[in-house]
Amino acid sequence: MSLRIRLLVLFCLACPWFLCPGLAHAATPAHDQFRVAVYIPVGQVEKMKDPAYLESSWNAINSQVKVDKVYIESYRSGTLADDALLETVKAFFTAHNVQVAGGIAYAAGGDMAGFESSEGSDGQFISFCYTDPKSRDYVKHVAEETARHFDEIILDDFFFNNTKRDSDIAAKGTQSWTDFRLKLMDEVSKDLIVDPARAANPKVKIIIKFPNWYEHFQANGYDLDKEPKIFDGIYTGTETRDPVATDQHLQQYESYQIVRYFDNIAPGANGGGWVDTYDSRYIDRYAEQLWDTMLAKTPQILLFQWSELLRTADAGDRQTWAGLDTTFTWKGLQAWEGNSDLRPPTQPTYGSAAGYALNSVNGIVGKLGNPVALASYKPYQSTGEDFLHNYLGMIGIPIDLHPEFPDGAKSILLTESAKFDPALVDKIRKHLESGGNVVITSGLLRALEDKNGGFAENIAQIADIHDTGNVLKVQQYWGGYGAGAGADLGKTTEILVPEIVFQTNDAWPIVRGTANGRGAPLLIMDRYSKGILYVLTIPENANDLYELPQAVLAQLRQYLLREQPVQIDAPAKVALFAYDNNTFVVESYLDRPTEVTVSVAGTASKLHNLITGEWITGNGSPPANPRSKRSASPRASFKISVAPHSFVGFSAE
Repeated sequence: MSLRIRLLVLFCLACPWFLCPGLAHAATPAHDQFRVAVYIPVGQVEKMKDPAYLESSWNAINSQVKVDKVYIESYRSGTLADDALLETVKAFFTAHNVQVAGGIAYAAGGDMAGFESSEGSDGQFISFCYTDPKSRDYVKHVAEETARHFDEIILDDFFFNNTKRDSDIAAKGTQSWTDFRLKLMDEVSKDLIVDPARAANPKVKIIIKFPNWYEHFQANGYDLDKEPKIFDGIYTGTETRDPVATDQHLQQYESYQIVRYFDNIAPGANGGGWVDTYDSRYIDRYAEQLWDTMLAKTPQILLFQWSELLRTADAGDRQTWAGLDTTFTWKGLQAWEGNSDLRPPTQPTYGSAAGYALNSVNGIVGKLGNPVALASYKPYQSTGEDFLHNYLGMIGIPIDLHPEFPDGAKSILLTESAKFDPALVDKIRKHLESGGNVVITSGLLRALEDKNGGFAENIAQIADIHDTGNVLKVQQYWGGYGAGAGADLGKTTEILVPEIVFQTNDAWPIVRGTANGRGAPLLIMDRYSKGILYVLTIPENANDLYELPQAVLAQLRQYLLREQPVQIDAPAKVALFAYDNNTFVVESYLDRPTEVTVSVAGTASKLHNLITGEWITGNGSPPANPRSKRSASPRASFKISVAPHSFVGFSAE
């Protein structure tokens, strides 16, 4: 401790904390707008039989990231911790004023009949066989034993079913695998987990952590409709990792969007987000997952897992922005002192990275209101244009995803997954007749035209717009509508898009491309009753949304986000997070600095930087849509700069 700090502490010991701001600041944790928890797998719990390891690992982690809670795992892959060890580890953390809860990873393992390794010889995950009596008994036993030690238990995201043994095939009968597994896991949840645990400990609360692959849950028995009602709460997998190198190819925006989706599924019962350290090509990607989880206003972040936070951090491939003033810098990480008055570690760990990243976002989270975005509808157990909402978030169109049709929203976005609602076309019509707007994607248009799809009626009852089944190679883009030439919005290399046709003067292609001179509408507008139906054309490869010229993206945003309080004009891979108290955050996932024009509804004249305290003066009204016949509501325009892999936050005043 330096002489200056020692003198400051001695002075402050003689006065109340409120008269000594230096001490008050020093006593404030690195985060005070949310809780931080750490998950301890059973393998690490077993290592904690050694008191020296338990003490030293705790000191190393808690010195870098303030830990409010730990989840102590009792079982994973055939290993069940003994009672005495669980109580010893519990007592240690309780003595350190850390809240404790249990954890279970229902990954099969061991050499008992009906058990397998959680990973097969080829690395594929293998679940318990829930139609095998011996497996079922053991699953129940684990729930009972864990509940005897903890009043709260979280289920790691191995709680699914993917076995196709003879017993599964016989039990399934003529059902689809999806229907069979949904019913099976609902029954397992209640009869083998929740009820036995409550019988062992009437006070126990059991939380189910849903993973990041929400589009495919139903195929493995995760039931987003019924399981949140069976369990006492839910938790959100926000680990998106690298969007290119990993097999899932999840887009970065999902770390935010999936929290909001689960919040709408179980209001008030979504406990937080869960991020791990795996599969990222550069360390900023780890930080981005943490930031985006917290920007969704979730109350807690869970760091997976204990030993990973002890591992030496790897900067990775970040040379192109390494010397720039980004939100997360390697020098800043090396200087991070966490919650300790000790010197920073010679080599920062992932615990250091977590503490540093969370401290960066903590300063603005409490200043943000409730998230606002374009409402979208994804029915329970639906698929179609998988994960498209996250791609749209990556082009600056914030999304608020709902499991029920969001009648109260002015504008609603519907992707192909909405086809699972057999009453969808009627809901679209009623929303338009009430004065609302509806945006449907080309994938949904195609599905609603399918006469063999089992729908009571198709979209032709509302608009004479059709997917021809052809694909066009688009290189040039145009905006505006009506008589005369359109505004040139730029060029790209060839992008494949479905060909959508409309009837002239019945509908209008307000943003369009051309393929060697042939028209290819990207956004079609068709007025119906008191509302407007839009058809948004999605490229055959959703990643090609990122190749669209910035001017095209700006036009799409102006139409789709007409009622939203904030819009941005920026390249792709720049996301917007808006809130209901005139605050917003802009985050760039690009490898280069970028300039962003922000359009704010109303008559704001300045932006106040929520991080630096600086003020930015407005630049007048933003440009209107080319040839738009509508009178626009007042908006103010501002220019801001965003560093690579960084975020900025503002309030409009």
